Amino acid sequence: MYGKAFAPEYRGALGELSVNSSLEEVLARAVEQQRQAELSGSHLESAHAALAVAEASRRLGRVADAEQAWKASYRAARRAGDEGAMAWAVWSGGTLARQRGDLALARRWLAVAAELAERGGDVVARGYSLAGLAETGRIQGDYQAVGELHEKLLAEARRRGEARHTVWALEGIAQMHRNTGSYDTALAMFEEAAEIAGKADDARGRAWALRGIADVSSLRGGTGRALELLAEAEHTCREMQLVSALAYNHKMRGNVLFRAGRYEEARVTYSGALEEFRAMGEPRGAALAMLGLVKARARLGRDLAETAADLDALRRTLGGLGLLHARQMVDKARAELGIAPVSPAPAG
Repeated sequence: MYGKAFAPEYRGALGELSVNSSLEEVLARAVEQQRQAELSGSHLESAHAALAVAEASRRLGRVADAEQAWKASYRAARRAGDEGAMAWAVWSGGTLARQRGDLALARRWLAVAAELAERGGDVVARGYSLAGLAETGRIQGDYQAVGELHEKLLAEARRRGEARHTVWALEGIAQMHRNTGSYDTALAMFEEAAEIAGKADDARGRAWALRGIADVSSLRGGTGRALELLAEAEHTCREMQLVSALAYNHKMRGNVLFRAGRYEEARVTYSGALEEFRAMGEPRGAALAMLGLVKARARLGRDLAETAADLDALRRTLGGLGLLHARQMVDKARAELGIAPVSPAPAG
């Protein structure tokens, strides 16, 4: 049995905020609380408030503000001598690094956060930090290394009845199954995640789950249902001002339209998603949107040599980000478009 979803990253005086609070509301409350905490000399409350500023700013795509805020949170937590609060600040920094495409830095910060949380006795911060490490590995395509950790975290979340973390773990494992072709398993797990999130009033988690269901439905030819699910998820993203999630929703809409052969609509949708990702400084999303855009343009008659050059550049970009699965997607795109594969570099 799962309880109502809660947001442990909203701490101290901000603990009453809902997981579904709009990000602008969270940001306004957190900025004011940080000001008051600094005036009163409460380092711990200042750390809590700066953490909320960091997370709201990150999810709104304001990465420079998020970077400044998580570091301020860490400094305040260190002054307070609270290792749990230090862990939450570093977790936020690691999550931001992953969003910005620096996966090596993300792993480093998240590992530090997990260690701090363990020393500070903060079980939830440790769980979130380990989940961040698992998600980073999954994004890189290293499923063998992180699959077991995902399953362990799912079991722990189920045992404690933590709806939000259960939903996260289900979605991560489902995504790995989807990427390896186990569509039935992926769909069942996305649907379970959506059901748990709905009952726990976790609108963000449900929006991500709906995106996953739409993806699998589209792969099976269910274009209409996929677009309806994405429209529902988009409404949530706009209502909560989830800028990054909205951009990924639009990128998935492009995928659905492309699979349906609606290439001009896909081109327009991918172009919009690309602009959104670039505006928030999210290179992984930008590269994936660009891949879709290149494929759509090719289907609309773009010169194959120009398409090949774009795919070569994307493969280098994705390789530089350490995204193994995404590089495989570029190679698959070359095959689909009838473009010769990349020749291996000569030995010596």
